[in-house]
Amino acid sequence: MTQTPPSAAARRGVLAVDEGTTGTRAGVVLDSGAAHEVFYRSIEVSHPDDLSVEQDPMEILTATLDVARQTVRRAREDGIEIAAVALSTQRATAVLWDRITGRPLLPALVWQDRRYAQELGAYEAEWDSVLMARQGRPVGARAPFLWAARQIAAHPEVAAAHREGRLLFGTVDTWLIWSLTGGACHATTPTSAASTGGYLLTEHAWDKEWISRLGFPLDLLPELRSDDAGFGTTDPAALGIAVPLAASMGDQHAALLALGGLTAGQGMIMYGTGAFVDAATGTTPALPRPEISGVLAQPARRQGGTSHFSLEAYTSTAGSALRWLCDDLGLFASPKELGEEAGRVPTRPGRTPRFVPALAGVRTPVWHPEATAALTGLTLATTRADLARAVLDGIAHSVCDLIDGIAGTMGAPFTRLRVGGGVSGSDPLMQIQADLTGLPLERVCGSSTASLRGTAYLAGVARGLWSSLDEVVEAQPPGRTFTPSIGAGDRAGQRSAWRSVLISHLKDPALKPHTPHQQH
Repeated sequence: MTQTPPSAAARRGVLAVDEGTTGTRAGVVLDSGAAHEVFYRSIEVSHPDDLSVEQDPMEILTATLDVARQTVRRAREDGIEIAAVALSTQRATAVLWDRITGRPLLPALVWQDRRYAQELGAYEAEWDSVLMARQGRPVGARAPFLWAARQIAAHPEVAAAHREGRLLFGTVDTWLIWSLTGGACHATTPTSAASTGGYLLTEHAWDKEWISRLGFPLDLLPELRSDDAGFGTTDPAALGIAVPLAASMGDQHAALLALGGLTAGQGMIMYGTGAFVDAATGTTPALPRPEISGVLAQPARRQGGTSHFSLEAYTSTAGSALRWLCDDLGLFASPKELGEEAGRVPTRPGRTPRFVPALAGVRTPVWHPEATAALTGLTLATTRADLARAVLDGIAHSVCDLIDGIAGTMGAPFTRLRVGGGVSGSDPLMQIQADLTGLPLERVCGSSTASLRGTAYLAGVARGLWSSLDEVVEAQPPGRTFTPSIGAGDRAGQRSAWRSVLISHLKDPALKPHTPHQQH
C-alpha cells in the first residue's frame, strides 16, 4: 500500500501513538496542535503471582499496528498528510526478542513488577547514594536488567539466541521502533532509558558499571538517541506508509511537554489511577535530597542534543481510591456522586473525619511501601458528605505532599501548575487542590491526549511543522482555572493538621511537623 499524494490544500499532521500499560491509542495531531480522531485498543496485563506483572509483546505490537492503521486510513479519507510518526510509551517495561524471527521469546516484564524487589534491596546500602548522584534515583524495585540476565541464565533458547547474536533487548519504545522500521533501528531515548535505572543523567550514556553489576550483557544495550533524533523511516509493510519516525518519549515526559512544562518551575499534576507530579528544572538536573523521599530526577526530554531535566513524584492512590469506595464498597454510586456530596461540606473544622489514602503504601513525604489506609475521626454526627469530603481532602493532601517534595528539591516554588487526567474532572477536588497548594491550577483541555500530543509536538518541531515547542504549546486553548479560596493561615493550619494525622498513622519518628517548601 502506498500513500495517496496529498492535495495542495491538505492539512499536515503527525501520526502519534501513545502505548500505555492498559491500552494503546493513536491519532493524527494536526498542524493546529489539536488531536484529530483518536483510536483506542485495550491491552491485557497478567499477574502470574503476587509480585509478577507481565504482558504479551505481540499483543502490544498488534494493538499499536491496529490503531495506527486506522489512523492512517482516516487521515487519507479526510485529506490529511502525515508528515511523521511519533511514539510515547509506558516506561521500564522490558522485552527480549529474536532479531531473525521478529518474535518475542518471553512475556514482557511490566514496570509494576516487583519479583526482584527484595533481592535489589540488598544493594541499597552500597549503591543508593551512588546511583542518586549520577542517575537521580536509588536502586528501587524495577529490574529490567536483572530480569533479562536471569532469563538468559534460565532459558536455553534465550541463551542460544544470545550466543548466536540473535537476541535483542529493549523497553517498549525500542520494541516498537524496531518493529515499525522493519528491524532497521534498535534504539531508545533518555525518557525511557532513565526509568530502567541504568541512565547517567549528565553524560547521556548507559551506567555500564551498575548494569554489569546486575549481570546484564552490555552487548545487548540499545543505542541511545535524543528523543527527537529520528529513528529512520517506517516500513510500509507495517503501517502502509513510509514516513520519518521522528520522535519517541516516555509517556509522562510527553504529557509534561504537552501541558507546558518547558522551563524551570513549570509543572503538571496528572490524575489517573494514581497521581504524578512533574516539574521542569532546566538544563541542569536538580538531584534528589536524602531528606525528601520519593522525588526522582530524570530527563524531561533531550532535544537537538541538549538535555532538559525534570523532577517526578508519584502517589499510587487517586482514582483507585474513588473506585474502591464506589465500586468495591458501594458507599457512593459513582465518583461524580462522591464529588457532589463532598461539595456540600465547604469548610473543614478541626474535628472532622480524616482519610489517609495509603491503599498501596506511601512514598512521599516518607517511604512506607507497607503502609495501609486509614479513616479516622468518625462520630455519630459524621455524614456521607463528611466522608466524601475526607476522601477528596486525603487525595489532595497526598498530592500536596508530592508538590512540597518537588518544590523542596528544586529549592524554588512552582511557577505554574497545569492539571489533567480523568480524576481532574472533579470540580470539588480541583478546588480543594488549589486551596491547599495556594496556586491557581489550570485544568487543560483534552488532557486525555496529552502524551499523544507531547511527543507529536517534539516530532513536529523536528520536521518543521512548528518553529518551536513554545509556539505550539501556547497556541492551545486555555482550560478552566481554579484559584485558591482560602488564606495562607487557613492553608497552613490544614496542612499542619494533615501532617499530624500522618505522624500518628505511620508512627514514623522521621516524619516532622509540616514545614511547606512551596512558598505562596
